[in-house]
Amino acid sequence: MSVAEREHAGGAVGVRRRRLDAAEKVTGRASYAADAFYRRLLHARPVPSLYAHARIVSIDVSAALAVPGVQAVLTAADLAIVGGSGRKAEPLAAEEVVFAGQPVALVVAETEAAAEDGTELVVVDYEPLPAVVDLELAILPGAPLSRVAGSDAEADVAMHGEAGAGEEDGEGEALSGNVLDVTAYAQGDLDATFAECAAVAEGRFRTSWVHQSYLEPQVAVAWPEGDGGVGVRSSTQTTFWVRADIARIYGLPLSKVRVEAATLGGGFGGKFAIIEPLVVGAALSLGRPVRLAFTRSEDFAAATPAPGIVVDLKVGARADGTLAALEARVLADGGAFADSSPVGFAGGKVGGAYSFEAWRVRTYAVRTNRVGAGAYRAPLATPTAFAIESLVDELAQRLGLDPIELRLRNVPAAGDPRVDGILWQATGMRETLEAIRGHPLWERRHGLPEHEGIGFAAGLFPGGKMGASAVCRLDPDGGLTILSGYVDMTGTDTGVAAIAAEIVGAPLESVRVVSGDTNEAPQAGVSGGSMVTYCLGNAVALAARDTRQQVLDYASHQLEVDPSDLEIVDGVVRVVGVPQRELSLATIGARLTGFGSTHPPVEGHGTAVPADLAPSAAAAIVHVRVDPDTGRVELLDYVAAQDCGRALNPALVEGQMHGGAVQSIGYALYEELVHDEDGQLLTGSFLNYAIPRIDAVPEIETLVVEVPAPYGPLGARGIGESAIVPGCPAIANAIAAATGVRLHELPMTPARVWRALSATG
Repeated sequence: MSVAEREHAGGAVGVRRRRLDAAEKVTGRASYAADAFYRRLLHARPVPSLYAHARIVSIDVSAALAVPGVQAVLTAADLAIVGGSGRKAEPLAAEEVVFAGQPVALVVAETEAAAEDGTELVVVDYEPLPAVVDLELAILPGAPLSRVAGSDAEADVAMHGEAGAGEEDGEGEALSGNVLDVTAYAQGDLDATFAECAAVAEGRFRTSWVHQSYLEPQVAVAWPEGDGGVGVRSSTQTTFWVRADIARIYGLPLSKVRVEAATLGGGFGGKFAIIEPLVVGAALSLGRPVRLAFTRSEDFAAATPAPGIVVDLKVGARADGTLAALEARVLADGGAFADSSPVGFAGGKVGGAYSFEAWRVRTYAVRTNRVGAGAYRAPLATPTAFAIESLVDELAQRLGLDPIELRLRNVPAAGDPRVDGILWQATGMRETLEAIRGHPLWERRHGLPEHEGIGFAAGLFPGGKMGASAVCRLDPDGGLTILSGYVDMTGTDTGVAAIAAEIVGAPLESVRVVSGDTNEAPQAGVSGGSMVTYCLGNAVALAARDTRQQVLDYASHQLEVDPSDLEIVDGVVRVVGVPQRELSLATIGARLTGFGSTHPPVEGHGTAVPADLAPSAAAAIVHVRVDPDTGRVELLDYVAAQDCGRALNPALVEGQMHGGAVQSIGYALYEELVHDEDGQLLTGSFLNYAIPRIDAVPEIETLVVEVPAPYGPLGARGIGESAIVPGCPAIANAIAAATGVRLHELPMTPARVWRALSATG
């Protein structure tokens, strides 16, 4: 049954419905991390480093302490850190600052204004060190080190010859100590396979650092709790991970750390315990609640944006279009810290949505004096897709093949190897390509006016999986309460509510979803990686089935029939074929929770981890017009297709596709965190960090494809990540179609497009 047919048929699943939290968000009633009131609350403001790299000689806090209302000025020595490593265990720089904007002290005051005044009076004496910013220079032997504290002066050159999956031997290579890791993958006789190819395309691709641009900056509040414990409320994508981090850093038992998630004002991979360790240290030190809310400029400078990469890529295809050989060298800028960096994903994603006969891939994780890198929706899949999809498009042109047809010929089968040695699972890529190939926009590509072009690209995110648990409780009014520990980032609560309603047989409007704190909620993973619907959804499905069975067992006793002869429809248990014999869920809920009940209340439990991943395939067609005099790229049409497994709520699916498309447009044309040669951020606000405005985004048409995931709840897949992947390379391919010039650097700004056009005469 198609999405449209299910919408007419009614039911909880496959029907467009507004999000459960829609009303409270649009009316301003949602409570975000900065909204809650705390008695005796103190406000914190960070003192940022003025240098990208320097030794801290001294910190003079005396003038700041004299400001009325300032209660303390904390430095690294004041935080009771006992464990952990990386950035989370260094919330304040101790001996050495490693990026511009890194907090070196924290002013805590009765008001935010007093704390801000105090920061202006903290005097830090620095000994400047060379800033390591250029990614390609950073890896060379003899390059200045991005971090010198604790380094061996003789170890500025490292020999990296690590072998990855399938590599027969390592390649000893002299590199600087800024290279933290080299990951290598290889299979087959690459040189011989390239020699057999009918067409080869290659190029060097550069992508920018990109901020997640969530509406709500980083916010966290912490307060002491009885007997040495601490509570935390923050804008986070994962409460249980924050709890584990805090416990490890401050040497606390898990039972002494309680974390609750506020309504999340956007995350996209950027909210994973960035400032929580700092406010916890302040609260434990001062014995009062402390709140820190980053300003927008602080968030740009000191959060965890997505890293930039440099990719040297070469791809070969046989005459029939079969992709046969791939060689890649990837430099991935991890910024100042190795922890929480996604740069290790780059090598595995550089092969895109394809399999090859032979390959050689080397990925270099490099530490620089930029802020620490973090995840951003489909981490590194979009920038690597920009590279591979550009070259696949070139190969199609050289071989005289339709670009979609070439991709259809290279859809990986289940069990085919990826370039990182992991085997592909079954995907809906073929169905997605078939759904979009006949679109009228694609058919128009050969009859366009001058300076216009239509481009295509495919994308795929392999997805992730974690264990999840959930409770499904029947309430006295017949409603269902779903209890989980997950943070709703994209309407996932509405999706899992539909799963529970569908399985139990309850009206969707009678289901509520509650995300508890870490002391009361079932164990949960992270909200990210397209894992919430896929993982939590499975746990909710099991809990709902448990609840349904308990309801049927009770009703069968009351109605004196076998449970198999009962059904639940619209919140009413009835005998199949005899609808007048019935019990409502409200009646059952009231009976089982009242005084003197002879039966236990109904509460279903579910714990699950999917048996395998569920990749989500996506594709995009983009129509552009390029002004040859200015280099400006105007988007005229955008068509997105994506396999969602099963559309639990088509409105939410399309919303994810729209959001991913807009963010992919940002990657392609606008967004870039620019640092100068001294490591200073030049695009640290929305005045100079460009994101797509509504008047620059065309109408986005969506094609929802449903290829059920074998292990997904009711066949659903996670869909958040793949939506962002194909749009950026499709825009690049459209620009190439319009101009005959291929861009190799993101973002493709008017200046870069104009220079590329000018270079060709």
